[in-house]
Amino acid sequence: MITRFAPSPTGPLHLGHAYSALLAFDMAMAANGTFLLRIEDIDRQRSKPEWEAQIYEDLAWLGLTWAEPVMRQSERQAAYDAALDALWDRALLYPCHCNRRDILEAASAPQEGAPLLGPDGIVFNRSMCPCEAPAFAEPRPRGGTAALRLSMAQASLAKNGFTHRTEPNRAWRRVRCFTETGKGPDGQHGLIEVDYDALQNDVGDVVLARRDMGTSYHLSVVLDDAAQGVTHVVRGQDLFEATQIHVALQGLLYLPTPTYHHHRLIRDDAGKRLAKRDDARAISRYRADGASPDDIRRMVGL
Repeated sequence: MITRFAPSPTGPLHLGHAYSALLAFDMAMAANGTFLLRIEDIDRQRSKPEWEAQIYEDLAWLGLTWAEPVMRQSERQAAYDAALDALWDRALLYPCHCNRRDILEAASAPQEGAPLLGPDGIVFNRSMCPCEAPAFAEPRPRGGTAALRLSMAQASLAKNGFTHRTEPNRAWRRVRCFTETGKGPDGQHGLIEVDYDALQNDVGDVVLARRDMGTSYHLSVVLDDAAQGVTHVVRGQDLFEATQIHVALQGLLYLPTPTYHHHRLIRDDAGKRLAKRDDARAISRYRADGASPDDIRRMVGL
């Protein structure tokens, strides 16, 4: 078993982060496996060295150890570019110059009805996009003002590497998915069924390279998990719906699919999910107030 904790150095770690990291660590140790740390710093504008240093300090104080070296996404652009080039060469990507207002207006057009929301925001696809069709004979555009979106319609036509669908609407890949909250067709142990027909309607054409980053969370997390050999992805229930996007990308890029464990979210007294702006629940604040690592474990139900 190989698990990982992959925080972004854009603010202090809070109790929710502590629960996710401790759970992933405990699962790996119980199986005599490996726990990894990854720094997800593709957002160069918001990522700060001082927050990265705080991550190491907080996790070490909690008693966690991890294999070295630590992977940092800011050092992996070459891997992301290679994957984008491969998808571009198969005509699975297209450049999109639309901003948020353009997307909202396109999704709100009379013929579209009310905008649909999916795990990646407003469901948006190539048929709504006013941008000029790409010339795939040309190299993939890099930088500039365009984002690169995955065409779910084109992906549904791709056959190589997929389980051939012999029945209408049959999912081509099923993934074992554990959820602490019991969400899933079989209770706590559910299956995520990935089918591009559903992805086109319920998710849309997700961005794989943001104009200001050269990659995106969806692309980088899939490539990084594969590169690190992660067998069990431990993360919050709020990412349950996004998992189908990642499984679809794994199929397109011929990557293995790990088991997914979506854990409950740590919430404040009002039931609201914790965010990095909740400094009062930052691990460093509890440390300064004299709490122990065991106190933190009790606070998050471990």
